[in-house]
Amino acid sequence: MFLLGFFILCKFFMERDYPLERVRNFGIIAHIDAGKTTTSERILYYTGSQHKIGEVHEGDTTTDWMEQERERGITITAAAITCFWAPTYLTKEERKNKDNKYRFNIIDTPGHIDFTVEVKRSMRVLDGAVIVFDGVAGVEPQSETNWRYAEEAKVPRLCFINKLDRTGANFEKSYQSILNRLSKKAVRMQIPMGEEEKHEGEIDLLKMKAYKFEGQLGGEVVEMEIPENLKADATKYRAELVERIVENDDAFMHKYLEGEEIAVADLKKILREAVIANKVFPVFCGSALKNKGVQLVLDAVVDYLPSPLEMPAIKGIDPRNGEEIERHPDDSEPFSALAFKLQADPFVGQLTFFRVYSGTIESGSYIYNASTGDKERLGRIVRLQADKREEVKKVFAGEIAAAVGLKSAKTSHTFCDENNPIILETIVFPEPVISLRIEPKTKADQERMGMALHRLSDEDPTFKIKADPETGETVISGMGELHLDIIVDRMKREFNVEANVGAPQVAYKETITGTAEAETKYIKQTGGKGQYGHVKLNLKPLAPEAQNKKKQKNIHREEGFEFVDSIKGGVIPQEFIPAVEKGVKEAMDRGIVAGYKMVNVSCELTFGSYHDVDSSEIAYKIAASQAFQEAAKKAKPVILEPIMKVEVVVPEKFMGDITGHLSSKRGLIEGMDDRAGLKVVRAKVPLSELFGYVTTLRSMTEGRGSANIEFDHYAIVPANAALSIVEARK
Repeated sequence: MFLLGFFILCKFFMERDYPLERVRNFGIIAHIDAGKTTTSERILYYTGSQHKIGEVHEGDTTTDWMEQERERGITITAAAITCFWAPTYLTKEERKNKDNKYRFNIIDTPGHIDFTVEVKRSMRVLDGAVIVFDGVAGVEPQSETNWRYAEEAKVPRLCFINKLDRTGANFEKSYQSILNRLSKKAVRMQIPMGEEEKHEGEIDLLKMKAYKFEGQLGGEVVEMEIPENLKADATKYRAELVERIVENDDAFMHKYLEGEEIAVADLKKILREAVIANKVFPVFCGSALKNKGVQLVLDAVVDYLPSPLEMPAIKGIDPRNGEEIERHPDDSEPFSALAFKLQADPFVGQLTFFRVYSGTIESGSYIYNASTGDKERLGRIVRLQADKREEVKKVFAGEIAAAVGLKSAKTSHTFCDENNPIILETIVFPEPVISLRIEPKTKADQERMGMALHRLSDEDPTFKIKADPETGETVISGMGELHLDIIVDRMKREFNVEANVGAPQVAYKETITGTAEAETKYIKQTGGKGQYGHVKLNLKPLAPEAQNKKKQKNIHREEGFEFVDSIKGGVIPQEFIPAVEKGVKEAMDRGIVAGYKMVNVSCELTFGSYHDVDSSEIAYKIAASQAFQEAAKKAKPVILEPIMKVEVVVPEKFMGDITGHLSSKRGLIEGMDDRAGLKVVRAKVPLSELFGYVTTLRSMTEGRGSANIEFDHYAIVPANAALSIVEARK
C-alpha cells in the first residue's frame, strides 16, 4: 500500500503542472533606460512572485541581481523568471482558481548595445516579446536593433509605451515613431488618460472602458466609464482599431462593411490570430514606475501572445543523413532542446539554460549532445527565479529550464534523444569590434586568468580571447568599451584575478576586392620520407548566399568564408582536401595587409597533384597557406573598419558644434530630428574616431548631451587611414 501511495505521489510530481496552452514564453525587451527592468519588477509583484517592488535607482531589483548591474543601474545579463497570472477581467474568486492561471516564463534582457547578444539568443527561444518604449524618446537606436532581431526570429510582439508620467511624454509622437521607424502594422489598443503629471490611467479601445490603478502599489484595477473629454478620441481610434482587426478575416470584414457590430470576443479572437502571424503589433501604454498599465499588458500577453502549441514546428537536420526534420511541441515526441545560454553560478557551478521544443527530460537521466556527440548524466534541473533556483524533477515540451554541471555544453548546442537525433539551427552572433591587451599582475593571477577568461567566453559568444602570435600577449575582444570593462570587473570579483589592461583597440578586418589565382608546390626532400603538396587556388570576394538555394556537397560555407572543392579525377586524394581548407583558414587568420583576420573570401581549389609516398596533410596545409597568401596579395586586398551608428541628443544651441565635430571624425551625417524639445543628430562614424567621444560630448554641451553608439557595418578604410594602420602594426 505504501509503495502504491509513493508511486502515485511520484507520478503526481512528475506530471505537467500547467497545460501547454496556458504557458507563455516571452521576453521584456527595450532600449537602455526605457523602463524595462522596472516593468519586470512590477510583473513580479503583481503576479505574487515577490512581496516588495525592487527599484533600479535603489539597487534592489530581482532581475538585475549581479553586483555590476545594481551599481550601474543597467541590465547586463538576461534573467529568467517563472511566475503565474490570472487575467484581471476575471472575478476575484475566478482569479484564485489555479485552472484560470497561466504560467509565464519571462526573460528580462539588457538594453545596452554592448550586451545585445543576450537579446539575440533570447529571441531564438522565446514565443513572444513585450517591447518597452520610453514615452518621451519613442523609438531609439537599440529599439530598432531589438526589433530587427525579433523580425529575424519571427517573434510575435506587443508594444508598451512606458513613462507617460514624465515631463515631455507624448503617446501620439511615440506611437508615430513606431509606425515610421519599425512597422506600419502597429495599432493602438489603448490611449492614455492624461500625460506627464496628469497621467491617471488608460482607455481600452476594444472594450471602450477607462481603467485606473488604485490601492497598494496600483494593485487594484478599477474599471470606469471614459471621461467625456476623451470620448471623441476614443471613438475615432476604436474605429481605426476595429478596421485593422477585421481586415485579417474576410467573413468579419464583410459584416463590418455592412454596418454590423462585431462582438469584442470575436475581435479578440481575430486579433490573436493576426498577432501570432505577425500581421498586427498591438500598442499599450502606461507608467511602470507609477504602477499604471502593467496588469493590462499581462492580460494582453494571455490574450494575444502564443502558447508553444501555436508556434510552428521547429526544424532541424538529421545528423545521420543531413535531411531536414521537424519536432512538434508535444510531450510524446522524441526529446529535443536548444542550449541558449551558459552562466557560472558561485554555488552550483555552470548552469546551461535550455528551451525544450519537444518531448520531456528527467533529472538523473542521460542527455545526448547532438552537436558534439557527447553523452552526459543530467544530475539536476532547476527552474529560475532570477538569481534563485527551484529544483524540478522533469521538464516538458515548451518549457525553459537550466541544467546544472554539464561539462561539454556550449551556447547553440542541441540536446536530443540519442535514438532520434536532430541538430537545431545554431544562433549566429555578431563579431566583436573592439579589443584590448590584458596581462596578469602576478604569477598567481596568471593561472586563474586563463580559467576565468575561458569561463566568461563560454558564457558570452561575443567575447573572444586570442594570443598575439608576435608578442605572446593575451588580447580580449568584445562589443564595446563597457562590455570589456564589465568582463575585467567580473574577472576581478568572481575569479579574484588582478590584471593590467591596455588601451582599447579597433578590431579591424581584411578582405579582397578582386579575383586572383595562385599555384604552389611544397616539396621537401630529406634523407628519409619527404614532403609533397601541390595546389592551385582561385580567390574571389564572397557573394551573399542565395535564399532557399540547395546546398552543394562540394561547397563548405561558414560565416565570412567559402571553400569550393573543384578537384576532378582525384588529382588530389580526398583525404587531403580538409588539410587544404585548414591551411587556407590559417592563412586568413594572419591577414595580408596588416595581419588582421580576413573575411568574405571565396576560395576554390581547382587543381593539384600528389606523390604516392611523400604527400601528407602537413604538406598540403603549407602549400595551401602559401598559395592563398600569394593569390590574396594579387586580389586587391583592403582593410575593413567597423562603422558605428551614432545618435546624439543635444539642446538646439549646440547643434552646429556637434555636426561639425562629427564631420571632423570622418562622420557622415544622415539626418536630424526633433525629440521632446531637443535635437537628434543621426550619423555613421568609424569606431576608431569614437574613443572617449561621450566624455568629449559632455564637455561640449555643458553635460546636457547624450549619445547612443552601436555597431552598424564594416567598410573599407580610406587609403590614407590604411597607411597609418599598417605603420602602427610594424
